[in-house]
Amino acid sequence: MEEELKVIVFKLGSEEYGIEVERVQTIERMMPITRVPKTFSFVKGVINLRGVVIPVIDLRGRFSLPETEYTDQTRIVIVGVDDMQVGFIVDAANDVIDIKSSSIDSPPEVVGGVKARYLRGVAKLENERLLIMLNLHEVLNKSEVVQLESVEG
Repeated sequence: MEEELKVIVFKLGSEEYGIEVERVQTIERMMPITRVPKTFSFVKGVINLRGVVIPVIDLRGRFSLPETEYTDQTRIVIVGVDDMQVGFIVDAANDVIDIKSSSIDSPPEVVGGVKARYLRGVAKLENERLLIMLNLHEVLNKSEVVQLESVEG
């Protein structure tokens, strides 16, 4: 029996990305974000989600993609990494799919302008769709996590 992963699909520009469902805690509409001084430019600030202060990262900024205006489709995907919650701003999050682990290839050097170290792999789906699987531990590397933890407090 081949392992299947349940994956949340979200978009940044024309590219589709995936994060395993068990990593995603909730998907929220855009909400007011409180800026935090002296943080990386892609750290947009913090939100108060049901009494929990959560740092928010713009994934476009994190991946050095051009920033765009937020729309009705823009979402904050709240993920859990180690013992921390972080919000990722994405252009849209609209799908949960099952993919076979065998359909995930190791990542090429760059996909859609995103460096390979941020990627876990690329899944080939039907209809020639490619789904870029994120490596959350690299998207939030250790030195940045330390800075985010100080923001969280």
